[in-house]
Amino acid sequence: MSWVETTSLSFTARHDSEQADDAIAVLEDLEAHRNHLERMFPRIPGNVTIILHDSPLQLWTAHPLLLLSRVFASRSARRYVAAWYRAGEVHTLSPPMLRSLAAGPDSERAMLLSPRRGYTALVVGENNPLLPPPSRPAAVSRALRHAWLVQGASQHFSGQVPLLRAAIGMRLRQGRVPFPPGVRDAPLLAGSVFDLLARERGERACVRLATHPYDSTRDALEDSFDRPVSDTAHAWRRHLEQLSTPAPDVAPLGDPA
Repeated sequence: MSWVETTSLSFTARHDSEQADDAIAVLEDLEAHRNHLERMFPRIPGNVTIILHDSPLQLWTAHPLLLLSRVFASRSARRYVAAWYRAGEVHTLSPPMLRSLAAGPDSERAMLLSPRRGYTALVVGENNPLLPPPSRPAAVSRALRHAWLVQGASQHFSGQVPLLRAAIGMRLRQGRVPFPPGVRDAPLLAGSVFDLLARERGERACVRLATHPYDSTRDALEDSFDRPVSDTAHAWRRHLEQLSTPAPDVAPLGDPA
């Protein structure tokens, strides 16, 4: 494998020399996504290197925390553990590898948003003083304990949530899910917490939840939703059921229903 670099205004991609077109597409999407995040978050990192790995093993070797996350993740969530960050870097799988791991058209679209998701996690970390970077032990420990916060914000703001209907439905058939989702379910379900908050209280409330240094999970959820955690848990489980339900077919105009 021969590594080369492709640059854009705010990013540098390191990738296989045969994947230049894919790298350009990733950078163009990240530039547009960065402009979107810039309108919401106070600090936006620039000059970020995006490393596009050609195999899960290569990715996990470069970022062992991802391997831990995958080991702990539920079967339905595992494929979406495909990107993570450190200061100035985002590690993710290359587009061909992301496509190969997908379980269908929506899953493929969600997988191809992994570079966005990794970069969004970096943006959240840059704006939340309790999270990495820098990757000090205390900050990494908090990121693991509060996986629902980091994973949820990055999944929501990267646009993956609407594409996960089938995977969410599969997970719900496996049994009850704790609220907020633990490290087992966070890679798949945590974005739905932010999706619910956005529907009820708007995107600004989502940004505050992602970036405010709350003392505890209970404080974060009760302040954000302005109600007891138990009430939000009930609303969230109803929301998960809705997210996992296929949209009804709409008959063309003039056809009988």
